[in-house]
Amino acid sequence: MTPEELKRRYTYHAPDDYARGLHDEIRSLERNFARTLDEMLPDESREKALMLTKLEEAVFWAHAHIARNVTR
Repeated sequence: MTPEELKRRYTYHAPDDYARGLHDEIRSLERNFARTLDEMLPDESREKALMLTKLEEAVFWAHAHIARNVTR
């Protein structure tokens, strides 16, 4: 791994207004999707718990992408 890549991965990236807006939109989409899934699949199960965990993981990586790669 290059020193530049290490720095990019392990440096705080303060969001500008554009990135902050993207973060907010993703959080809204995540909440709405999770709520819809919960309503469609009301019974609790291991599968449902894993589904929601994977949604959280996917959104985490979306936020990491914005923080590390989106510049204006």
